[in-house]
Amino acid sequence: MPPAVTPFTLAIVGRPNVGKSTLFNRLVGKRVALVDDQPGVTRDRREGEGRVADLRFRVIDTAGFDDAPGDHLEARMRAQTEAALAEADAALLLIDARAGITPLDATLAEVLRRGPIPVILAANKCEGRAGEPGLLEAYGLGLGDPLPLSAEHGEGLAHLYEELAPLMAEADREQAVEAGPELGEAGEAEPEDAGEDRGLLRLAVIGRPNVGKSTLINRLLGAERLLTGPEAGITRDAIAVAWTYEGRRIELVDTAGLRRRANVTGRLEAMAGGDTRRAVRFAHVVVLVLDATAGLEKQDLTIARMVTDEGRALILAANKWDKVERPGDASRAIADRLERSLPQVRGIPVIQLSALTGRGVDRLMPAVLAAYGRWNLRVPTPRLNRWIEEIQKQHPPPLVDGRRIRLRYMTQAKTRPPTFVLFASRISALPESYQRYLVNGLRDAFGFEGLPIRLHLRASKNPYAPGQSS
Repeated sequence: MPPAVTPFTLAIVGRPNVGKSTLFNRLVGKRVALVDDQPGVTRDRREGEGRVADLRFRVIDTAGFDDAPGDHLEARMRAQTEAALAEADAALLLIDARAGITPLDATLAEVLRRGPIPVILAANKCEGRAGEPGLLEAYGLGLGDPLPLSAEHGEGLAHLYEELAPLMAEADREQAVEAGPELGEAGEAEPEDAGEDRGLLRLAVIGRPNVGKSTLINRLLGAERLLTGPEAGITRDAIAVAWTYEGRRIELVDTAGLRRRANVTGRLEAMAGGDTRRAVRFAHVVVLVLDATAGLEKQDLTIARMVTDEGRALILAANKWDKVERPGDASRAIADRLERSLPQVRGIPVIQLSALTGRGVDRLMPAVLAAYGRWNLRVPTPRLNRWIEEIQKQHPPPLVDGRRIRLRYMTQAKTRPPTFVLFASRISALPESYQRYLVNGLRDAFGFEGLPIRLHLRASKNPYAPGQSS
């Protein structure tokens, strides 16, 4: 099998608030990175599939470059930018033409000149005439002719195309030489075997601020891919990271911490919360990380209800378990709180772990895959109807006007989440308590533990018994 072709990678770098995320959104064709006038919105590096005309490439949005020393947050953000440059084929240095060249621009230009990859210099915010002085000033950075751009209005992308096209062509030639043909016994290139494509599993990691979400993802990846630290609220964007676990393609999504709406201050935090909720809507499985030393708090339950209302499969990760003084009591307290506060989603798995030390983390992904399997489970209609007959014998529906409600037919309309349609006589009179009884029975009988189940009621004939009246 020939080696997979590695896509050309372009890293967008620059000081804070020059428009890197706006350009990233423009290149990927959608608003996936948060954009705000406040400097330093982006902190982690974000990846996407970029496009300029017929060119397709991987693009990385990076945090604003800051020449901060030590272990400050800005220094750790700079380390993320350096990691992006290490895996890039080219760098795009973006400056703010309206602000002109700053000492930080000059410092970053010097760093990039000494680096091993080619650099494209682009002056953003060049719409109109206000950016002309800064554009001319950019020649002094020693990186060649600056490209005039307006990321917000999409102007100047033709100039970017002219710079990118030869760099990508050269990278393709070098990759072809390095790879060479993979020859079989007959002396011809062996065809690529695509193998079984079991699809992509989208896994979102959510929770309150500072519970260890990014640390957990870094532990799973085995690398410091995401920015972490003692400061609360480091993560702002929902950052998707491609990963493979035991041959399974996973999209890991790190999210901003969710606080109570009453405690949300400022537009940026509200935008970050909206980004997290969108990540949940597009996820298949959601890992809710909680601080085990604080127990299952009200905000954790609010987030859990939001996940189940969206119909996602839910796993609870009780992080910082190594710091819990009385594990038995803590475990029982979490289980009791779930039983009282989320009875409609009985059996949610709780994984006790420490993202910092790695203890218990190996049990998380098997639980995720098992939940994903249950979320996709489909029950054959004959089994459902045998079950309906048996459950009516054990606990018959109530009487209405002296006549028994008759459950006639059930089918599973869809998976993800498991959704069932029940046909019955006098269906509007079926009490909610009996509907909950049926949902819990489905969960116990067919292995839907910990999943939200949808039950829709229909007043209609049994299609297999057309002579019966409804």
